[in-house]
Amino acid sequence: MLVGCPKEIKNHEYRVGLTPGAVREYVAHGHKVLIETGAGGGIGADDGAYIAAGAEIVGSAKDIFARADMVVKVKEPQPSEWTQLREGQILYTYLHLAPDPEQTKGLLESGVTAVAYETVTDDRGGLPLLAPMSEVAGRLAIQAGATALQKAHGGRGVLLGGVPGVLPGKVTVIGGGVVGLHSARMAAGLGAEVTIIDRSLPRLRQLDDIFAGRVRTLYSTIDSLEQAVFAADLVVGAVLIPGAAAPKLVTREMLSGMKKGAVIVDVAIDQGGCFETSHATTHSHPTYEVDGVVHYCVANMPGAVPVTSTEALNNATLMHGLALADRGLRALAEDRHLRNGLNVHRGRITNRPVAEALGYEMHAPEMVLNVA
Repeated sequence: MLVGCPKEIKNHEYRVGLTPGAVREYVAHGHKVLIETGAGGGIGADDGAYIAAGAEIVGSAKDIFARADMVVKVKEPQPSEWTQLREGQILYTYLHLAPDPEQTKGLLESGVTAVAYETVTDDRGGLPLLAPMSEVAGRLAIQAGATALQKAHGGRGVLLGGVPGVLPGKVTVIGGGVVGLHSARMAAGLGAEVTIIDRSLPRLRQLDDIFAGRVRTLYSTIDSLEQAVFAADLVVGAVLIPGAAAPKLVTREMLSGMKKGAVIVDVAIDQGGCFETSHATTHSHPTYEVDGVVHYCVANMPGAVPVTSTEALNNATLMHGLALADRGLRALAEDRHLRNGLNVHRGRITNRPVAEALGYEMHAPEMVLNVA
């Protein structure tokens, strides 16, 4: 198969879909790999590194989209990209379609077969291709929140770890999944007072064991959520419903009960955000203020640390990517976990949460693949 990897064009997105090491693996499997010139610049991988790995360097993304049988990316295709996709081509990347009707329409019209990293599953019920970026984003959420809390950046002027004789800052993490776990780990490591809110008692018990009492756990109700949010200096939104739009758990009205200069970091912004007042921002302009509360809602947080996040992402995506390159649509038909990643196929929605969020008819992937 001819596999192509264009340079990412989203604002301050420095990751790349394939590392030189990953290219070597595809080539070893007998595939040809096209890399857009400069695609690996953000991770310090120049064209020479890709040539040494066996790739062909092409001059533009247009060449990639025109020639490749499978396009491997990091972020969802932008309008100038989805118009170049075509039927019979496989797109393998993050999509986050539920809050993005325009991209969804563009992919449907293109006829492409789109496999979303974020809905591929595993035997443990996890999301293995989303997990590494959730780990990165969870940890970054505390770094970003700590910076936003500085007075010069509009925050309260609170040091999360405090100092001897001064109480530490209070961090509330909404959601106890991968993002929540790593946010809490970073915040606790800084010495902050941390509370994790979740609706799963088994998960809360698990988190209590993991942190051995260093982090407070709280069952999520309207009352408990309000109390924890109102008390916090930093609130991290870490709620995920796979494939679906994030629920709006913190309302505009609740902001009035928060401390002036408190900070919200909405890691769920790729799925529409879990704060009513959230809208996507960029690394160029990461924050804005609503009712005295600073909002950090960057939609590609891991792009800020591309060396770490690209390696982590490729470690997770390589196996399934090779399966797609080796066996094409048959890989989707044979592997139910990879098939769960199929969101769009030849003009039809094949992921139930996406279909329900956007009002499309749902087509079972097993029925639409038609692999002999």
